Amino acid sequence: MVEKTGRPAYLQIVDELRAQIRAGSLAPGTALPSIAQLGERFDVSASVVKAAISVLRTEGVVIGQQGKGVFVRQAPAETSEPQASDATAEILDQLGQMRQSLKELGDRIAAVEAAVFEEQK
Repeated sequence: MVEKTGRPAYLQIVDELRAQIRAGSLAPGTALPSIAQLGERFDVSASVVKAAISVLRTEGVVIGQQGKGVFVRQAPAETSEPQASDATAEILDQLGQMRQSLKELGDRIAAVEAAVFEEQK
């Protein structure tokens, strides 16, 4: 049952289901209880249960199969870490290029200032 702690009910359900998955009581490939069953178990509406399942889908913990149900993923969700590393490397490369451009621009401004102030002497 969802407690009145101030934490949204759907997040409490997410925490409970995630804990069951980690503990192995909901093993990979196992179907989650139906929305109606979860709603009854947690004493919440179907929309609250759907919001919780949506969070778990987004996290890659469960996967839905149209007309069959929602199942615990067989393998851990693929991490986007390599992609994040690639993205980070690209951003760092772009920052390096920007720094180089700013340095070159600064050098050009310094040369112009030196020429202008040299002429004024």
